[in-house]
Amino acid sequence: MMNSKNQPKNINGGFTLIELLIVVAIIGLLASVVLVGLGGFRARGRDARRIADIRETQNALELFYTKNNRYPSISGVNSWDSLKSSLTTGGIGVSTIPNDPLHSSDSSKTYEYGVSSDQQNYVLKSSLEDSNNPALTDDVDGTVYSLSCDDPAYCVQF
Repeated sequence: MMNSKNQPKNINGGFTLIELLIVVAIIGLLASVVLVGLGGFRARGRDARRIADIRETQNALELFYTKNNRYPSISGVNSWDSLKSSLTTGGIGVSTIPNDPLHSSDSSKTYEYGVSSDQQNYVLKSSLEDSNNPALTDDVDGTVYSLSCDDPAYCVQF
């Protein structure tokens, strides 16, 4: 009679293919749940960047106004490109103006600029992804200098 000490040991101590596939499937399922759950945080992060970009551009506009006693005029169809050109070539020390975080993947996502006819007032606009963003309670609503600033558009006017 053979006792357990005399039985040969299994030298193949690894995992079976089925066990590995089950572990990979579980990890894939958990990763997809986490990525879907983070979508809202990424949108809020992009919205925070949009608000910061608008404020940064507002500072550049004030530098332009200090030098020229007026805000830049709009030429052409794209008001943001016109603004970028005016600010970067205006001799105020500004070398770049930011674009919307999704502008490279979606050319319709862009900031907008409107200016009064006497170039003494302006409005900057960005569309936020989160229509419940708290920043929307402190912004301008309605139509200002041909820009529709109704929520979820975030508009700053001066």
